[in-house]
This record gives sequence, C-alpha cells and structure tokens, in this order.
Amino acid sequence: MAVGMNGHAPTTGAPLDGLRVLDMSTSYAGPTASMYLADLGADVVKVERPNRGDDARSWGPPFVDGASAWFASANRNKRSIALDLRSSGGLDTLHRLVSDTDVLIESMNPTKLERLGLTPAETCARHPRLVYCAMSGVGITGPHAHLPGYDLVAQARSGLMSVTGPSGGSPQRVSTALSDIVTGMAAALAICAAVVRQRDTGVGDLIDVSLLDSDLALMAPRIAAYLAGEPEPAPSGGTDSVLAPYQSFATVDRDIVVAIGNDVIWRRFCTALGLSDLADDPRLGSNAGRREHRAEIVARVTKVLASRRAGHWLDVLQEAGVPASLVQGLSEVTTDPQVVARESLLPVPGSDGGLHGVHSPFRLGSQPQPRNERFPETGEHSVLVLREYGFSDDEIDELLHSGAVEAPQQTVGRE
Repeated sequence: MAVGMNGHAPTTGAPLDGLRVLDMSTSYAGPTASMYLADLGADVVKVERPNRGDDARSWGPPFVDGASAWFASANRNKRSIALDLRSSGGLDTLHRLVSDTDVLIESMNPTKLERLGLTPAETCARHPRLVYCAMSGVGITGPHAHLPGYDLVAQARSGLMSVTGPSGGSPQRVSTALSDIVTGMAAALAICAAVVRQRDTGVGDLIDVSLLDSDLALMAPRIAAYLAGEPEPAPSGGTDSVLAPYQSFATVDRDIVVAIGNDVIWRRFCTALGLSDLADDPRLGSNAGRREHRAEIVARVTKVLASRRAGHWLDVLQEAGVPASLVQGLSEVTTDPQVVARESLLPVPGSDGGLHGVHSPFRLGSQPQPRNERFPETGEHSVLVLREYGFSDDEIDELLHSGAVEAPQQTVGRE
C-alpha cells in the first residue's frame, strides 16, 4: 500500500489521501475550501474554539436537532479539535499541529495572527514545506488589507451588485453566499496545485485568496468589456449585456429563460417560434445586430411566448435544439430529475433527511461514490487527533485538565 505524505497510510485511494489539512477558518469560504479538499480524500482537522466552535454553528434558523443547516452544508468529512488559543497550552498545541501538517488554512485578522505567532511570513519561514492558505476579505496586501470582509461587502465593492437587479432599479446582491463559495473553490484549486509541487519538491507556498478577488474574477467579462470601451453597465434584469436575446420571458403560466448563444441557434429559435421573417432579416444575422435591435426582438418574442404554456414552449425549444429552461424554485430544483439522477443532494448521516449538503461541483471516475461523513461536533476528535500527532496520554490528560483542549467526556477515556 502506498504511504501518505506524513508516513500515514491512505484509506480510500482518493487523490488527496495522506494529505493533512489544518483548517483554522470560520464561517463559509474557508470551510468550503477544506470541505472540497476533504471530498477529495484529505484528512481535514477543523480547529475550533471550546464551547462555541465555528461562528457558522449558530447561523440559523433553520436548526435540526440543534445543528445549523448552513454549518452542515460546508463541513462534511472533517474532524474537530477544540483549542483555547488564549492559553499557553492551547497555543503550544496548535504550533505543534502546524509543524506536522501539510496545509494550513486560516481566515484571521492580521492582529490576531501576530498575537498567535502565525503570520504568513513567519509561519512559512518556520515551515518551508507548508502550504499556507490565507483567506481574507480583500487580500493580505494593499492599503485595506486590515479591513474585515463579508460576502455582501465583496459583491458591492467588486461591481457585481452594480450589474444585478431589475432594469432601471437599484443594485442587488446575488442572493446566496456567492463570494464565499467561489473563494472556497479558488482556494481549493490553488491548494491542489501547490500540493502537487509540495509532493514533488518538498517546497510549500503562500496562497492569498480573497472575497474581493473572487468577485472580480466573476466580473472579468464585464470589466474587460468596460475597459474596451463599452459604457459602464447598470442593472439589466435577466438580460445579458452581450448576447441577445439571452433572458427570461413570460408564458401563460410560468417564466422561462432562452439563451441564444450563436447565429445558428438564433435561426433555430426563430423557426421554432414561427418568426421566419426575423430569421431572414439581414439586420439580425449577427449578435451585434440583435443587440442593436434588442427591443424590437424582445417585443416580438414576448408576444409569441405569452400565447402558450411554458411546458409547450420547452418541448418545442428542446426539439429545435435551443437552450431553454423553466425558472425553477428550490422546491423544483431539489426534485429536478437531473439533480436526482446525479445524486447532487447529499443527506447528512444521522439527520433523518433533515439536513443536506450539495455534492461538490466535480465528479471523479476514481470515486464513484462521494465521501459523505457527518459534520463533527465541536472538539469531537480532540483526543484522537492529538494521539495521531504524537501527543502522549499524559500530555493529553494535562491539556484536557487545564482546559487548553476541550473534548466531549465520552471521548476522553484512554483506549
């Protein structure tokens, strides 16, 4: 059997088996990153505060048997150790864990990192093979590096909100933890890349990932168009600033969306709706022309689509090879046959279907079944983790007695 990076045998054959990840982040971006690493086989140890744990444990309602649905959605496949970092014993324990880990993820403010002796510069200098991932609101450099960051702030500052909302209306936030989730994805991608080099050379890296940078990446096409001479964009409802038509339309009973991505699809669309005159109109043969005459096209299409039910038009458009969909609510998304067939919703073990996660946005042929272990309770694995990192039973007893480490009573006894 192959041996993992720290001499520990892998257990599942997943790509990141043997990778030790110490996750000191809270809330959502960092936990999302470490969850994706855990999905890929990494051993993720979540460092939490005694009693309170991660901030997200209190995010709710809804709660199921006292557990936050938000917390459960970003913390599967992990273990938890509870350390009191205000105590010398807890801080010494943390540094000992860091010295024997492969990846460290943190989302703390610079002042706290200095107090803990865990700033990126000093930690990377002390542990040159460590992959250190710093997650923040706006990045660890620049004049505003000290500012706290949340999804709402990042969406506003990046310009994302400035293009979101009804035409002529006020800017709006995309109503999910978009910045956090994308930042988590970006961090997981960068960590995996750094780990490839770490395994080959024994050299670590410093990864700087922020909510603002992630939202700027989401805005890349809009920023590029603006800097190339397009007028500054504003909220435009469900339409796209480049493609036309590319938006929602009302039918007799439901709204649907239609995505005309090229000239061939445009002609198919017109034929399917009985608008052959539009298909043959030379003014509309290119996307540039359709953009110029968007209002005329939308008026014609709106009138036709409003004459029949959504189901009829979806059948017609599917047959014609035109990308289209219902605008679904979550009651429909969670029962969508494609979502169900791909087992995209992961029931949390032990919750009787009350809690769910969502399958990571990738599937590997080497992992036909996703790893789906229940999220940990605060400090649930404190004793086990310390033993695995080489702490003696006497050392563990002292840490527990002093309160530097917290563990549920049933896990304290020696094996």
